Amino acid sequence: MTTPELVCSSCGRTYSDQWRCECGGVLDFAQQPLPEYDRPDPGQFDTRDGLWSFDIFIPVRKGPSLGEGMTPLIPSSTWDAQFKLEYVSPTGSFKDRGATTAISHAFACGADRVVEDSSGNAGAAIATYAAQAGIDAEIYVPAEVKESKLRAIERAGATPVRIEGGRQAVTDACIDAVESGDAWYASHSWSPAFFAGTATFAYEVALQRDWSVPDAIVMPLGHGTLFLGVYRGFKALSEAGWIDSVPRLLGAQAAGYAPIASELHEAPEGENDVADGIQIREPTRKQQLLDAIAETGGDAIAIAGDAVQTELDRLHKKGFYVEPTSAIAPAALAAYRESGTLAEDADVVMPLTGHGMKT
Repeated sequence: MTTPELVCSSCGRTYSDQWRCECGGVLDFAQQPLPEYDRPDPGQFDTRDGLWSFDIFIPVRKGPSLGEGMTPLIPSSTWDAQFKLEYVSPTGSFKDRGATTAISHAFACGADRVVEDSSGNAGAAIATYAAQAGIDAEIYVPAEVKESKLRAIERAGATPVRIEGGRQAVTDACIDAVESGDAWYASHSWSPAFFAGTATFAYEVALQRDWSVPDAIVMPLGHGTLFLGVYRGFKALSEAGWIDSVPRLLGAQAAGYAPIASELHEAPEGENDVADGIQIREPTRKQQLLDAIAETGGDAIAIAGDAVQTELDRLHKKGFYVEPTSAIAPAALAAYRESGTLAEDADVVMPLTGHGMKT
């Protein structure tokens, strides 16, 4: 089976199957597929295949799927915004979007074993979709990973590998295993196929809003798996002529783990230990994230733990049973409005990224 060509964003080298360029740069698909027809009537668009209903935009062919995607988009008067309920995905987080496309790509490349490093959600998703594909999986996780997430990995038949130290130590150990063995790296920060999956968030939002886009998307920002995917999705829709503009992309980083926000603002003191899912100090695609912010007139700010906890409590009381990291987007929305970055009446969409049963 022919797989799409990959190109290095730094030096331009091309590959057929590689996780990183020889120069150390990140790889992306050389071409973004685009439809050659006008946007369809939203009422006639067939969404029965979940996110794969947008396969015209996806560079890889469909492989293992659990019906992921087409999550609800609902208004909330409390936050004066729309929430996209990513936490109702098959394994309870938005990472299922990238897992279905990444494992589909791995399968097409002939992989029989994949590895991934994760604080929990991505690992559970990769383990689940690898099981669907009949591919062995090893998931490198922090030694203190939450038991609920560890169970999800183990029940899918994957092998968790606990690593002592910080989140970067987990990634380093996983990369060592990739370079010393023959495993396919199904990384949510390195694999371009993963971002092709998270881009479907944008396609769905546009469709659910009858091809109109909000003024802004406010979302958690760690490695930028969702953030960069959303940027690429809206950009593809714009290039296809299906939407008239690309929304501003506004990131929410955990204080103490805010390398993108620190490039744009003075970093606040202290560490946010509530939003544990985005405690990333060295995002793999940092420059691409900064470029996406600049090109959309966006921003990224660091949010303290107490603000996240306050919003988490509010979300739960309003019936949104999400994990703590999900609450950083509503906390950031309040900060963006208070600073004047967002007008009070701005049209905003936010993802609620992970289920509360994972806590």
